[in-house]
Amino acid sequence: MNMNDVLQILRDRFSLEPFARTLGIKIAELEPGHATVTMRTTNEMNNLFATTHGGAIYSLLDAAFELTVNSHGTVAVALQVNVNYLSAALPGEMLTAEGREVNRSRKISACEIRVTGEDGRLIATSQTLAFRKKDPLPFLV
Repeated sequence: MNMNDVLQILRDRFSLEPFARTLGIKIAELEPGHATVTMRTTNEMNNLFATTHGGAIYSLLDAAFELTVNSHGTVAVALQVNVNYLSAALPGEMLTAEGREVNRSRKISACEIRVTGEDGRLIATSQTLAFRKKDPLPFLV
């Protein structure tokens, strides 16, 4: 199986993921070590201040993280996620999360994720670490 096949299967599987479907998270780009996902915010995602809840923003960046570190076809699981919330997102706004692997060793993957609003303003940043297992993604075998 070549890398294009792996990425297509990962796209197909992600499109069926119940939580991502509930939030409307979609893949915009996917390649080894890089993923971009989008989500349109809704009133149902609001917090007390009528802006998008941090948990919804976190879920979007976590989807980018999940796809970025698993895009090599082997299982990677989160070790640490640090998030900085920098600007409010409004209901109805299209958010984009872009994840990039900045370092990858035999066992650890380090990523940076940026969440931006429609107007390009920075909503959140994240630095993440994942443990890389040797096992292939279970749906590839």
